[in-house]
Amino acid sequence: MDFILEAMLQLAIIVAAAKLAGELAIRLGQPSVLGKLLAGVLVGPAVLGWVESSHWVEVFAEIGVLLLMFLAGMETDLKMLNENRTSSLAVATGGILFPLLGGYAVGLSFGLDSAHAIFLGLLLSATSVSISVQTFRELGKLGGREATTVLGAAIADDILVVIGLAVVLGLLASGGVSLATVIGLMVAFTVVVVLMVWKGIPFLLRQSARLSVTEPVLSAAIVIVLLMAFAAEYSGMAGIIGSFAAGLAVSRTEFKEKVERGVERIAYPVFVPVFFVSIGLHVSFDGLSEQWLELIVLSVLAVLTKLIGAGLGARLTGFNRKSSLIIGSGMVSRGEVALIIASLGLGNGLVPLDLYTTVILVVVFTTLAAPPMLKWTLREPKGAVERT
Repeated sequence: MDFILEAMLQLAIIVAAAKLAGELAIRLGQPSVLGKLLAGVLVGPAVLGWVESSHWVEVFAEIGVLLLMFLAGMETDLKMLNENRTSSLAVATGGILFPLLGGYAVGLSFGLDSAHAIFLGLLLSATSVSISVQTFRELGKLGGREATTVLGAAIADDILVVIGLAVVLGLLASGGVSLATVIGLMVAFTVVVVLMVWKGIPFLLRQSARLSVTEPVLSAAIVIVLLMAFAAEYSGMAGIIGSFAAGLAVSRTEFKEKVERGVERIAYPVFVPVFFVSIGLHVSFDGLSEQWLELIVLSVLAVLTKLIGAGLGARLTGFNRKSSLIIGSGMVSRGEVALIIASLGLGNGLVPLDLYTTVILVVVFTTLAAPPMLKWTLREPKGAVERT
């Protein structure tokens, strides 16, 4: 079949499957994002084989997650984010330390050498907040203190994991990576972000509003998102940090509501569904019968270490037990960040080939587990309505 025709057919399948599965999940009392993630497993190579991960799917998915985090940035209270910076750092630290040590210990017990065990722990330390963001959004809790802390912690998590990744690759992999270069690029990117959020992006949007072309402000906002994401990736961090920062900047302008409505019309019909489904497309059950014990152990470890480590960081900085559970649950998803690290590890010989499929399944499992965990921890106690 011609590539373009095949891509059109697969896109139709992805969007239809995501929307129908999302609706079914809502009717079953779960966040729609859970259904969309499972739709990827269903239509992907693991079950029906109708859609496979390809370059165009990954591009659409990347745009989807960037727009999703851009919307999250626009809905985040910058003042609250700053007020919770200590909690966010504590959550990120606990959410990295526990999985790192746990992954290292379990890796050694599986017979891995120190290099592979360290990388396994680092991989389990990653956090992808995009899935949690959508769940918070669906449940109407994205503007709350817990969600804001999770967002801040995810940013700190990404920075710390990237630094750790640079160290590991520099010490253990061929080719070497300069830690000083990585840190220098991060510092430069941070300066750019502060300047863009403070002055640059509001100025660019005001100038674009003077143009006579169709939707100039919305177009300018999309350009800004993509350029900020590119700058983040170039500096060694995840592109979602750049798009999130762009959203924070737009939220401070008079164009917030107009841009938010426009981006939602672009993101949610196509790009965001492709992102959610693309996670499930990485699932494969080949060789699973020989790795079932490792899969169970790593899945339990991945969930518990994030839940306990991040939750403990929240508890130590003033959150009550319920809020700490919410924050811990919001940090469980590994998503696309861990998938990228796993692929990098495979290419550098730091993830054994026979363990790679198991690691991918663990990443997908944590991503699937996050939405129902968040829904359960965010539930209102019975009788709460009557008491208010």
